[in-house]
Amino acid sequence: MSDFNRGFSIPSDRADMSVDAGLRSFMLGVYNKVALGLLLSAALAFVTSSFPPVRDLMFKVSPDGRAMGLSILGMIVAFAPLGVILFTSFARNVTAQSAGITYWTIVSLIGASLGLVVLTYTGASIATTFLITATAFGALSLVGYTTKKDLTGFGSFLIMGVWGIVIASLANLFLRMPGISFVVNILGVLIFAGLTAYDTQRLKLTYYQLGGNREAMGVATNFGALSLYLDFINLFQFLLSFLGNRR
Repeated sequence: MSDFNRGFSIPSDRADMSVDAGLRSFMLGVYNKVALGLLLSAALAFVTSSFPPVRDLMFKVSPDGRAMGLSILGMIVAFAPLGVILFTSFARNVTAQSAGITYWTIVSLIGASLGLVVLTYTGASIATTFLITATAFGALSLVGYTTKKDLTGFGSFLIMGVWGIVIASLANLFLRMPGISFVVNILGVLIFAGLTAYDTQRLKLTYYQLGGNREAMGVATNFGALSLYLDFINLFQFLLSFLGNRR
């Protein structure tokens, strides 16, 4: 799903994309959806971390309020987005409406599971890291939007890197080696920083390939927003592992 469009070139008569009003409108729609998704995630993270009946169902919490891990329900919620993504990747005849449902479902599930982050780190460090992430995300997305360099090969390499850190993270659940966690966190920051620029350029190219098809544009807006949302959330969490102060 995250690879909904690759491998085509920019039309020569549209090489200067910075002046294309249609493209700006399309990208603004994507960024607005990402922003709303982040707001919803923040609200759900607050609810699942602050409302005791929900908190105790989702997380294992010590008597003094510190997070100790996910409950069985919390693990289901945390891993459910991956299942939704895999299911959608095999779906046929995806519509703008179904793509929108996919986006908001994943955003809601991730937001609910982020309550663990709120319980683990101080509010000040979360806010500071969020601002740093937002600044870096904006700059990296601008690079992807304006660069004339084709990032397709670079993006493919980064996607392979994502699978690498997923496998390493799963292995470390059993090995529990701090050195592996440190390396994974560093690679995570670098990989999702690069993917932010890559996904932005891919969205820009997608706009031209679709040629004004409104239904396809709706699908691309939702899936594009999902790609950038996941880039932001992962970049935020990896940065928080370095910058965050635990409770």
